[in-house]
Amino acid sequence: MRTPNPCKPLAGLALPLLLAGSALAGGTLTPAGSPDVPIQVLDHHVEVRIGDGFARTEVTQTFYNPNDTTLEALYSVPIPKAASLAEMEMLLGEVRLAGEVVPRAKADELYAAEKDSGAGLARTGDHEVFEFQVSPIPPMSELEFTYLYYQPVELDTGMGTYLYPLEDGGVDEAAQAFWTQETDVLRSFSFHARIESTWPIDSVRVPGLEAAAKVVQEDATTWDVSLTAPGGGGLLNRDFVVYYRLADELPGRVELLTYRDDLSEPGTFMLVVTPGIDLQPLTGGVDYVFVLDCSGSMQGKFATLAKGVASAIDELRPQDRFRIVTFNSRAKDLLGGFRPATEVEVERALEKLAKVQATNSTDLYAGLAKALDDLDADRATNLILVTDGVANQGVVDPAQFDALMRKQDVRLFGFLMGNSGNWPLMEVLTDATGGHYAAVSNAKDVVGEILLAKSKVTHASLLDAQLTIDGVRTFDSDLGHIGKLYRGQQLIAFGRYEGAGDARVELRAQLTGTEQVYAAEFEFPELDTRYPELERLWAMDRIRAIEVDQARGTLDEDEAGDAIADLGVAYQLVTDETSMIVLTDEAFRRHGIERENLARTGVELRAQETRANTPRTSQRVDRQKPMFQGNTPRLGGGGGAGALGPWAAASAVLLVGLLRRTRRGEGDA
Repeated sequence: MRTPNPCKPLAGLALPLLLAGSALAGGTLTPAGSPDVPIQVLDHHVEVRIGDGFARTEVTQTFYNPNDTTLEALYSVPIPKAASLAEMEMLLGEVRLAGEVVPRAKADELYAAEKDSGAGLARTGDHEVFEFQVSPIPPMSELEFTYLYYQPVELDTGMGTYLYPLEDGGVDEAAQAFWTQETDVLRSFSFHARIESTWPIDSVRVPGLEAAAKVVQEDATTWDVSLTAPGGGGLLNRDFVVYYRLADELPGRVELLTYRDDLSEPGTFMLVVTPGIDLQPLTGGVDYVFVLDCSGSMQGKFATLAKGVASAIDELRPQDRFRIVTFNSRAKDLLGGFRPATEVEVERALEKLAKVQATNSTDLYAGLAKALDDLDADRATNLILVTDGVANQGVVDPAQFDALMRKQDVRLFGFLMGNSGNWPLMEVLTDATGGHYAAVSNAKDVVGEILLAKSKVTHASLLDAQLTIDGVRTFDSDLGHIGKLYRGQQLIAFGRYEGAGDARVELRAQLTGTEQVYAAEFEFPELDTRYPELERLWAMDRIRAIEVDQARGTLDEDEAGDAIADLGVAYQLVTDETSMIVLTDEAFRRHGIERENLARTGVELRAQETRANTPRTSQRVDRQKPMFQGNTPRLGGGGGAGALGPWAAASAVLLVGLLRRTRRGEGDA
C-alpha cells in the first residue's frame, strides 16, 4: 500500500526540507530564512498554439544566480486542467539537454547523482503543481530552461477558453509558510498565442489585459494574441486567459483526429462531438443551492465569488427558489432554507452574502451534506459549488463524497476557483451526479462562467446518454455511458482502435421520455501520421480516469499506481508516479536509459512543421450525412445579446436585472 508523504524531501537537495505540493504562484522558491538571495527569473517567454482540439504551450525562462556560491533553481507553477508535461530542456553552456521520463524514485536517484555535473528534474506536486529543479547555476551566471505541455481545449456553448495559470492557488498554508517566492521577471516577459480554427472565429478577448495585449485577426479562422513587457513585479503571479468565440449558426458536427504510424500497432483517436441540439428551456420552477467555500484559503477570491453568485441569483425567475450554504470549518444555511427569487428575497440574500468573511479551515463534506438537507423531490434541484477544492477537515475520503452525492437526484455544477485545486475530487463529485465542472481563475469572468452553467440547468438535458462506435474495434476509451448531456456541452472522447474502415458513431439519449438517436458514418484510416500528440493526450486521459477510480475506491491503490507508472513511462508523461530527468547524453548512456522521449518529441515536432506548411482542413467527418440537423446553441440562444460571451455577460446581467426588478416590482404591487 502506497502512503503519500507530503513532506518527503527530494533526494540530493542541500536543504533541510522541500515540501512536495508547494502550491504557490509561478516563481522560484527559496526556504524562508535562507541566507541566499533567491534565484532570479530574468526572462519568461510563453508560446501557445491552439487548434484541432488541443493546445501546445512552450515556456522558456532564463534563471540567474546572484549569489557568490553555486545553487540549484527550484521553480513551481500550477498545472492546467488535464495538461500533460511532454518536454523539459536546459542549456548547459553550449549544450542543450533534453529530458526522459522514468519512475519517480529512479529520477530522484539520478538527479542526486548527477546534479553537480548538470541535471534537471520535473515532477508533479500534491496540490496540482509542476515542480522543477535545475542544477548547477554557478555564481553570477545564467541558465536557460524550457518546458512544454499539451492540453485538450473544449468548447462550451460556442466559447473556447485557454488558461495559462500562474496565480497562487492559496491552498497550501504549510508551503506558503516554508518558502520565500520570487515572482518578478527582471528583464523581459512575453506571451504569444495563436488560435487556428477550421471554423470562423467571431471575437477574441484577453480579460484584464485589453490595453496591454495586441489582438489581431489574420483571417476568418486565425487570430493572434501577443503581449510583451519589460521586467516588473509580480508577472508570475497572475493568470493569462484567452477567450475565443466561434461564429453564430455553426452546424452540429462530428470531428475525428487519428494517429497511427504502424499497422502492427493500435491507432489513437480523439472524437469531438458538438451537438446541434438546442434543448428547450424548462417551464416550471427550479431550485438552486449555492454551496460557497468561505474558508481561509478563499481569502482574496471570495469577493470575486460573491460577485458572480450575486449576478446569477439576480438572473433567477420569480418561480425559482434558492438557498445559500456557506462552509469553512462548519456549514451554515445562510438564509434558513429555500427562498423565492423575488426582489425582496434577492436583496436580502445579497446583503447577507456581502458580510461573509473567508476564514478557518475547509470541511467540504459538511457543506455538501448541509446542501442536500430538506430538498423537495418534486422540484429539479441544482447545486452550484464554488470552492478551491481543498478538503482539510472532517471527511476527506473521496469515496465517501461519492456515496454522499449519489443519495439524492441532483445536478452538481462545480467551479474550482484559483489554481492548484483538487481536480480528482471535483471529478468524483460531478461524475456521481451527472454534473459538470470547470476552472474559474480570478482573472476569468466568474459571472460569465456561472451564467454558462445556468444556461445548462435552466434548459432540458438529454438523459441516460450513450456514445458508441461500431464497425471498428475501439478500446481503452471514455466512450460509453455519459449520463446527462447539457445544452451547449461538447463531448471529447479519446481511445485506441484496431483495424480500419467504415464506422458508425451513435449518440443515444432520452429526451422527455422518448429515445433520441443521432448517428453518423465515417472512416477510420489505416495510417495517419498528422497528430502524434494524440498519444500523450490519450494516455493522460486514461491516467485521469484511473485517478478518479482510485479516489472513489473502485480501484486498488497499488494497481492504480502501477498502471499510472506504466502509462507515464510508455508515453513519456510526468505523473504522480513518474518524473522527467534531464541529463547529458553521456549520463543517459552511463545509466542505461533509452532516449524514448527524444524520439517522441522529434516525431511531434516534424508533424507540427508539416501541419504548419499545409493548408488547414476541417476534421469534420459527417459532412455528407450530418449527425445533427440543427446548429449549435449559443449562450442565451441564437445570436442575441447573450451570445456576446462570458466577458460581456456582466453588462448583460446588469441590464436584465434592472428590467426584471422592474417587472417584479409591478407584480408585487
